[in-house]
Order: sequence, then C-alpha cells, then structure tokens
Amino acid sequence: MKKHQWIVGLVVLAGLVALFVWGRQRIHFDFGVFRAQLAMADWRRLGIGVACIYVAYAIRSVRWSFLLRHNKQVAPFSLLGTQVMGFTAVALIGRVADPVRPYLVSKKTGLPLSNQIAVYIVERLFDAGSMALIFSATILLSAWFGQPGTLPHPELVKKAGYWGMLLTLAGALFLVVVRLAGGMVATFFEHAFGIFSRKLAQAAGHKIRAFHSGLDTMRSLTDFVAAASLSIGMWLLIALSYLETTLAFPASPQLAAMTPAKVVLLLAISGGASVLQLPVLGWFTQIGIVAAAITAVFSAAPEAATACAGALLLVTFLSVVPVGLIWAQFENVSLRKVTVESEHAEEELEAEEAVSKG
Repeated sequence: MKKHQWIVGLVVLAGLVALFVWGRQRIHFDFGVFRAQLAMADWRRLGIGVACIYVAYAIRSVRWSFLLRHNKQVAPFSLLGTQVMGFTAVALIGRVADPVRPYLVSKKTGLPLSNQIAVYIVERLFDAGSMALIFSATILLSAWFGQPGTLPHPELVKKAGYWGMLLTLAGALFLVVVRLAGGMVATFFEHAFGIFSRKLAQAAGHKIRAFHSGLDTMRSLTDFVAAASLSIGMWLLIALSYLETTLAFPASPQLAAMTPAKVVLLLAISGGASVLQLPVLGWFTQIGIVAAAITAVFSAAPEAATACAGALLLVTFLSVVPVGLIWAQFENVSLRKVTVESEHAEEELEAEEAVSKG
C-alpha cells in the first residue's frame, strides 16, 4: 500500500478512537439490544439481498464483455471470475485494488491493459449515471406523488433529487463532448490543472483520453442504450438488496417501514461512505457512517442502526469475499500480488503517455 494511504489510515483510526471516546460518554448503546436485533433479523431477506448482489456481478460480466465486443468477442459470463476476484481484492485490500479488474481482464483476454482501463472508466461513469438517475427519479416521484412525511426533510431531499437529475444530464453531456472531441477536452483540462499541479494535469489528461478510447466501444445509439440498460438494471438489483436488508430488521419500526425512496437515499449515503475504502479499517468506518446516517435521518435506535449497517456491509460488499478467495485459488491468483502488479502497470502506462507527449 502506498505511504499516503497508511497516513490516511492512521488519521482515520485516530478519528474513530476519538469519536468512540466522545460517543461513549454521550450516546447510550445497549449491546444486549444490539444482539437481540441481530437475533431477530429475517435471514431469508438477507439471503435475497445476497442473491441480488451476485446477480449484479453477473451483469457486470455481461456488460464488460459487451463493451469489448468491437475488439474481441468474449462470452458474456466468461469474465465473471475477474469481477468477483476484483471486488474481493477491493474488500480486503482497499481502493488501491481498483485496477485489479481491468488487469485480470487484460490477462484473460490478451487485450492491452490500456484498453481495459478505458472500459473500466466507461463502466464507472455508467455506474455513477445509473445511480444518480435512480436516486433522482425515485426521490422526485416520491416527493410529487408520495404521502406527506414519506421522506425525512422532504424539501432538502427534493432539492437533492433535482441536483441529482442535473448532474445526470451534465454527465451525459460530458460523455457526448468527450466522445466527439476527447483530445481537445483532455488538453483543456491539462492546461487548467497545470496551473496548480503538473502531475494532476497529466493524470487528468490520461484519464480523459482513456475514457475517450473506451467510448469507442459504443458506436451507435443502440450500443449506448444497451449499456445503459444493463447498468440501470444492475443498480436496481443493488437497491433491491438494500431494501431487503433493511426490511430484515422487523424489530425496528423505522427499518420495517423502509420505502424505496428512503432506501435509495440510504444507498447514496452508503456510496459516499465507501469512496475511501481502506483495508479492514474501512469496514468499520463505513458501518459507523451508515449507522449514524440511519439514526440521524431515519430516527432509528443506535442499536438497530448499527445492526443494519453491519448487515448492509456484509450483504452488499463482503459477501463476495468467500467466493472470490475460492475462485482465486482455482485460478492460482494471488490477490495481493495482482494488486501490486496492476498498480505498477497503470503507473507505467501513465508514464509512457507522458513521455510520448514530450
């Protein structure tokens, strides 16, 4: 792991210790009630949540193979192992393992790593756009047609829905601009960021050019609609997993009354909490942030909120780990080794691009 990530990890750890000491004096947390919440959880609903997540991984494999089809025909589910092992690496090692998926796909298909990184960037944009679209549409429909009090702080949430829709449209416009004039956009950002940092400018230019390269996988409106449909379907499954997991705690009136609109709000909060995913330590930070949000936004008791947040982490993020580790054993893949290799390979690509530009 890079040095700065260790520094961030230590800072987060210190913050968690300070928060624990502060909260221990001010917040009453009954571990007996916490255990009772877990004991009364509906494990069938949790199982449905896990099943939704695994189907979502299968859709990721189909989507990646679809985005590759102009370069090489790949069977839709042949890349499932790369997705499962890649997300297992992120869960165990942290966000530094993000390049593992494109690296493993490159090794499996024999296609250049630069091409797979381009696909990865396109994939992440579709993820962000789909999540924003689902969030905005659900929140706005609930605000317009739902019963009063359906959402907490309805005016603020409604504004968030409008902003989400605006950001979705802005992202779509950015996609079109990069598709038509990616080189010019990359040069613009290099000059703009170069005022502050040459390294940041080079990184921005590299990402935008990779994104432009990845957009070559979509050569028609039909291609775009197909990729968008797969992405939206996948995120609807993830949202359903969140809904099933929260409804699995019937002993909490607030969680038992969860609605789709409330769940997509929770999904957005959880997504923000997972941006800085540190190895192991990040699990507890995410549980803490999501539990605090459930308590503050939905007025659930701290014990129920913590039990639900832990279950969400297990169902939506860590449930892939056992299968990923077994799959890695069958494929003779060392997740730690490929994490290091993929990180170095990506850095070499960026260095080569910088040298080629002079």
